Amino acid sequence: MGSRTPAHPEWGHTPGVETTTGPLGQGIATAVGMAMGARRERGLLDPDAPAGASPFDHRIFVLCSDGDIQEGVSAEAGSFAGHQRLGNLVVVHDDNRISIEGSTALATSEDVAARYAAYGWHVQHVGLSPSGDIDIPALSRALEEATVETARPSIILMRSIISWPVPGAQNTPKSHGAEAVRAGKAVLGVDPDATFEVSAEAYGRATAAAREAGSSAHRAWTTAFRTWESAHPDGRELLRRLKDRRVPSGFDSARPTFDADAGVPMATRKAFGAALKAAAKELPELWGGSADLGDSNNTTVDATSSFLPASSAQPGADPAGRTVHRGIREHFMAAAMNGIALSGLSRPYGGTFLVFSDYMRPAVRLAALMKLPTLYVWTHDSIGLGEDGPTHQPVEHLASLRAIPGLDVVRPADANETAVTLWKVLREPGRPTGFSLSRQDLTVFPDSTDGHGSAADAVYGGYVRYEAPAQDSSTGPADPDVVIIATGSEVQIAVAAARDLADDGIRARVVSMPCREWFDAQDAAYRDRIIPPTVRRRISVEAGISQSWHDLIGLDGRSIGVQDFGASASAAELYDHFGITPDAVASTARELVGVRPGRRPVSP
Repeated sequence: MGSRTPAHPEWGHTPGVETTTGPLGQGIATAVGMAMGARRERGLLDPDAPAGASPFDHRIFVLCSDGDIQEGVSAEAGSFAGHQRLGNLVVVHDDNRISIEGSTALATSEDVAARYAAYGWHVQHVGLSPSGDIDIPALSRALEEATVETARPSIILMRSIISWPVPGAQNTPKSHGAEAVRAGKAVLGVDPDATFEVSAEAYGRATAAAREAGSSAHRAWTTAFRTWESAHPDGRELLRRLKDRRVPSGFDSARPTFDADAGVPMATRKAFGAALKAAAKELPELWGGSADLGDSNNTTVDATSSFLPASSAQPGADPAGRTVHRGIREHFMAAAMNGIALSGLSRPYGGTFLVFSDYMRPAVRLAALMKLPTLYVWTHDSIGLGEDGPTHQPVEHLASLRAIPGLDVVRPADANETAVTLWKVLREPGRPTGFSLSRQDLTVFPDSTDGHGSAADAVYGGYVRYEAPAQDSSTGPADPDVVIIATGSEVQIAVAAARDLADDGIRARVVSMPCREWFDAQDAAYRDRIIPPTVRRRISVEAGISQSWHDLIGLDGRSIGVQDFGASASAAELYDHFGITPDAVASTARELVGVRPGRRPVSP
């Protein structure tokens, strides 16, 4: 517990570790994101410098295994990197041909070199030395050639023998274990029982060489950087803001508002797109795109600027372009966003349908583990997407995503909630956030009038969206008869039910809960003010499985949701079929309160 050398390296835990890469394939895909981030950041800060002459030019090196190459996400990443001609990326493949079950020939026979050549990579081979060890001089020459190649990403297939030169372990799966480590120490003349033992001679020689080379390189870089600072005062100020992760002054005033009086409903995906464009005008560091769903996700903030190599003939091609066309590569998209975020100076976002967040999950989990400020745009978030049917209708996804520690899941109820919550996320880049957004149009609620709360309170994760006034207000504010907790597109259903219940003298409070994680982070006094502990008649309404809500509604509450897969039909038919309607919510509330339509509630 607490070791600086955990079994898998963790970013932020051990100095020098640049990403958390336990699951195979994540490292190479994240590295592609780092290379993308480097190209974008150079374009933001020093676009006119000749190639290789900017202090922001740098290269990403990757050491990967046979297992990394086999993972599907590496194929997505390799294809994208080759298409983008990411010449600032060098991969060294440790080609030892052994996995835990034995020879890799048990599972694969592909020609890795041909595969990467087909992707458009620069490919080199390094064979074994006559002794059976890695051919260090040949590897050095290959690395030099790879760093000269700037028009394509490079991969070096470095042949090795696993656990060389340990007898009984080399070239076998037995190399994966403590006994092989002990045997290796013995062969090398090191005490097998000593841990982390490095001789003073070896340590001194290695550190002296590193200091000499590093000091010289750092002095040269510092000189170039100071020259850039003097010549680019605006860039210097932008860099300081990006490093501090601050938004510019006046950012809050740029947030769009949507007029309820206009009577024009709007899907939250469209509201998010409008808000994202408004934010992008203020934040040049904000960039991204979708997995081939830009028009559906509304994630294209600049159609005239596409992240593509200078050699591309596509309209708007720009090596530092703002809109990323990732193709249908959701897993890679999420992993690359981690790499961009780890680069530290820009803010990535990526979109797809909520149901396809399943493809992204391994990388989303790592983003949460590393507390990266990645922004996921998940649209078409319920049975409300309609005729596409159960394959595309997310049911279990909200609960599943909320189960990831450190991930904020935001499902706004209307256009103004969408803008308010996006602004909060952009101002506070402390952890990953996923927005769950509707395909269908939703009512834009009045703000702070006629029983409605203020959308500004959405930053607390849960707030009173609507409450009918008490029948007798002479005694002052009183607890409601029933609390209806809803999210996203179901908030308008809850509000309609509350108005219906008011006709029966039932005072219903509608709590919009766009983000469980934010609400849970509030102090007990706030949470109890929104959902009074004395009110045990509670209903949750969400078009998905109800797993997220049992702790809030308690033993006396009821959940209205979708506990099975959806179907191909119109949104209206589906909501009626699954009983997610104002009538169903009102009927459930009456059962809890103990009245029939047109009758007054009994005392609690």
